[in-house]
Amino acid sequence: MKNNMRKITAAVLAAGMSVSLFTGCGSSGNAAKQDNASTEAGAAETVQKDAAAAATEASSESTGASGGSYKVGIVQFMDHASLNQITESAEAELDARAAELGVTFDYKDYFFNGQGDATTLNQIAAELKSDKVDAVIAIATPAAQIVQSAFEGTDTPIIFSAVTDPVGAGLAASMDAPGANITGTSDALNTNAIMNLILAQNPDASKIGLLYSKSEDASKQAIEDAKKLLDEKKIAYVEKTGTTTEEVSSAADALIAEGVDAVFTPTDNTIMNAELAIYEKFIKAGIPHYAGADSFALNGAFLGFGINYKDLGKATADMTADILAGGADPASTPVQTFDNGIATINTDTAEALGFDLAKTEAAFKPFCSGIVETKTAKEFN
Repeated sequence: MKNNMRKITAAVLAAGMSVSLFTGCGSSGNAAKQDNASTEAGAAETVQKDAAAAATEASSESTGASGGSYKVGIVQFMDHASLNQITESAEAELDARAAELGVTFDYKDYFFNGQGDATTLNQIAAELKSDKVDAVIAIATPAAQIVQSAFEGTDTPIIFSAVTDPVGAGLAASMDAPGANITGTSDALNTNAIMNLILAQNPDASKIGLLYSKSEDASKQAIEDAKKLLDEKKIAYVEKTGTTTEEVSSAADALIAEGVDAVFTPTDNTIMNAELAIYEKFIKAGIPHYAGADSFALNGAFLGFGINYKDLGKATADMTADILAGGADPASTPVQTFDNGIATINTDTAEALGFDLAKTEAAFKPFCSGIVETKTAKEFN
């Protein structure tokens, strides 16, 4: 803005000098003095008007965000049904809140999908920082950790979504008061509830498979909780892990070879990304796969248990709007959690496994707040 002001002033002064030279060569006396006075007054008025316009523009630029325009970065960890659902819901809610508040949330120019690659995510975070976005929505734990690190030392708000254990992942000091410039929404999983569903369907289960990725912080606590409960019930378990779809497929083969009665996976992005590649293996072996999100069931698993990810995306967008347009402080805004008692049954898979759907739902009913049916697909409609 200072450079623009200098350009405006220089142009006006040059014009004034040019006028003086021409009038000085062609006239004299009072007429010349009046013409010079008129020219000087006009030039002064022009400078004043340009200065006022420049000041208005500067004010508009400095208060662009509070004046109604916000740049919102959205960083999605990878492409799969749950995270896609969060992004779509968040974008729709940002649009709705923008209309309600009379502001603009510009997210279309600042959406990125990291495709599960740390190098790509670091590049994305650096680019958003260079773009001087007003806030970043980071979807899933790995994305949130990288974005938090990239924006450390700045006052740019980070609003995470689908982070199972924000405190354990080092993103929040506590659930009630995250601290610094970060807060968000959690898809914390009730692992014991899923174990209850497994035993409700098969009271005689004696060996449970635990399928997850060691690279996912979100899975650590849920797996520890599962082990503790299974130890208490004296039920054996077999752990298999993978960090790529190929490794996950091999891990699924190993669990089948071990003769497990059921397989449990928490809210693990790596396994979710591979679900379409493994669900038929489990069906063929007669093994139900229980997982920590409805998107697993959508992609072929027998059951997904957890929160509604559409609601999660909406709540994340609401927090973002409240922070940017409402002045809420992320440091003191509690991390939001949800009732995770919804069981989503894949009816295609239930039939293929030979389960009586009515009996299964009756067995599940005491252990969940609701039951939803779905069929195998790639995305929610």
